[in-house]
Amino acid sequence: MHHDIASILIEKDRIAQRVHELGHKMATDLYREGVTLDGDQRVIIIPVLTGSMVFVADLIRELPFKLRMEVVAVSSYPGKSMESKGVRLKGDLPGDLAGAHVILVDDIFDSGQTLDVLGRLIKEQRPASLRSCVLLRKPGKAKVSFVPDYVGFDIPDEFVVGYGLDYDGFYRNFPAVAVLKDLG
Repeated sequence: MHHDIASILIEKDRIAQRVHELGHKMATDLYREGVTLDGDQRVIIIPVLTGSMVFVADLIRELPFKLRMEVVAVSSYPGKSMESKGVRLKGDLPGDLAGAHVILVDDIFDSGQTLDVLGRLIKEQRPASLRSCVLLRKPGKAKVSFVPDYVGFDIPDEFVVGYGLDYDGFYRNFPAVAVLKDLG
């Protein structure tokens, strides 16, 4: 696997530090909205599968609240595609988000279409609050007006893998965020 990597964009230690900072910022924001540790308020994390799995696993350990996780599967980079092919929901969103504090988590904000679509669908259920968090963002690439609330790192317009992100289903287990060599 390592021989396929052209360069490392973000080392695993930098990722760990940033995930800790994001969790602290989210917790602070939720405290300000009245969410307490004893958990009368519902906090629901919705990771976008499959790319955000590693990120959300680390992120939820930074949140001191009683919370529930409800996943949503979306396809936008099928197979060996290196460009988004549009958003295709591969299952239902949770149906009980009214009054909950919802945090939508995705791996990368590229065109923005995934979070834009999911955000609109979640808002229809009238949550108490809706926040979005992405590990990576490619500035200037968004095709929508949606803006993530929390961003781990801004990166150049490169196709990246690692820390949950894949190419054709591989490299998710690479511990850093990296650029692949040209595999063509």
